[in-house]
Amino acid sequence: MHGYELLLGNFLEHAAKWHGSAEVITGSGAGNPPARISYQALYENSRKLSGALLALGLKQGERIATLAWNSHEHMECWYAAVGIGVSYHTLNPRIGVAQLVEMVRRAGDRLLAASADQLDVAVQIVQECRCIEHLVVVDDPDGGRTTPPEDIGVPVWRLADLREGSSMPTPWGGFAEGSESGLCFTSGTIGAPKGVVYSHRAIYLMTLTLLQTDVLGIGSADCVLAVVPMFHANAWGLPYAAPATGARLVLPGQHHDGASLAALIAQERVTVALGVPTVWLGLIDHLDAVGGELPSLQRVVLGGSAIPQALMDRIEQRLGVCAQTSWGMTELAPLGTLMPASAPIRSARLSGRPPAGVDLRLADADGEPLAGQSGAEGHLYVRSASMADRYLGDAEAFTDAQGWFATGDLAVIDDDGTLAITGRAKDLIKSGGEWINPGAMEAIIGALPAIGLVAVVGRPHPKWTERPVLVIELRAGAAVSDAEIVGALEGAVPRWWLPDEIVRVGRMPLALTGKIDKQQLRRRFC
Repeated sequence: MHGYELLLGNFLEHAAKWHGSAEVITGSGAGNPPARISYQALYENSRKLSGALLALGLKQGERIATLAWNSHEHMECWYAAVGIGVSYHTLNPRIGVAQLVEMVRRAGDRLLAASADQLDVAVQIVQECRCIEHLVVVDDPDGGRTTPPEDIGVPVWRLADLREGSSMPTPWGGFAEGSESGLCFTSGTIGAPKGVVYSHRAIYLMTLTLLQTDVLGIGSADCVLAVVPMFHANAWGLPYAAPATGARLVLPGQHHDGASLAALIAQERVTVALGVPTVWLGLIDHLDAVGGELPSLQRVVLGGSAIPQALMDRIEQRLGVCAQTSWGMTELAPLGTLMPASAPIRSARLSGRPPAGVDLRLADADGEPLAGQSGAEGHLYVRSASMADRYLGDAEAFTDAQGWFATGDLAVIDDDGTLAITGRAKDLIKSGGEWINPGAMEAIIGALPAIGLVAVVGRPHPKWTERPVLVIELRAGAAVSDAEIVGALEGAVPRWWLPDEIVRVGRMPLALTGKIDKQQLRRRFC
């Protein structure tokens, strides 16, 4: 058969040819009109920018870094790079400069594209990283913040000027689908961040997986809101999945507050929205405070961290939507499982089923597969057609000879193949020689209507080694007594699991990807 390389530029080329008038919309905050661009115009801009990158000396196999929020300009940079075989390395604007510098040095990025509000950070990175030869400001159309306060030793460009200086659109392709397409570092919630390198083929296959009916299942009639950041595991593949089907794509920029998201959803008639649970908590709190409905919204896809049952119930009841839970990892690019919208059981403890192309296995502590793969808790292993096999700079693969990867999660698989993550192996609390699973208690307490967010962490103990501390953030205006919390646990878990202390916080500390930051909780309360 004639070879057809699975290259990511094909998705935007398809959208421009067959869904050219469909739009990518970038939010500007509540009360401000969003920016709009058609797939046809985005494709033309991206090809011009590809030519500009080549003119700057970028070559296939090299990398650019992006320090930017979700926007059509950021998306333009992605496609301009992958179209010519250059890889994009996404940087998280929420982490410290020292860590960003280390990541850029390890990646060897030659160009840094940054949002205008990140210019000060970008300048520090450029000054510390000799590999960076150009700085591009991606979303400053009037040039008000493009010029750094001092000479930083490299040229500084506005995206529009750099693109329009290109003589003509550049053809895409001409390289192998196994070529690198992107680099993303893990969140570092467990250990130091590790770089995960993706190929064109891997992300292409993940995109096709997302489009299965029982997974994301979007089509050209949908309007998709991607609150999940583009620096978080390829924004769960949405910058590729939306143009692949001609769905309108809404990107919120840096505005993730409830008021801004409510305005975008209402104005653009969003049908499917994706993001971490804490984002939807903010949206619901806003609607409860000011009123209003979002009738176009049909589904909300939740991922990135566990969700309390009470919050999932609020999402479904207040928004009138189907909430789809999921599980994934940066190493998986990132999808592992997703709960189908048609599933009859709506439970926050369930993470869905693996789609075609993903396989799961439960094993004991030594990695030996459990005799029965359903109904028993085990250590979760996964393999996937889109999974990486090693971290940046590592000679040794993190998968075994059969492609299995130890996720570090504890899980149960139901008889119907539905996955339930029951905890992290490294989060287990050793007390009196026995194990306490925080995830089990978090699921019980998270189902109480008064609870907003909940976490259980282990505190060192001179006799028992560790004892559990339960930390809760209440819903606005809600109240619950310690006796009610303990009462919910009694009979559901062994008595020796009951927490030594219940701590109430006004705001739960969150990690950079929106997950509860248990490392910070341990520092504060343990």
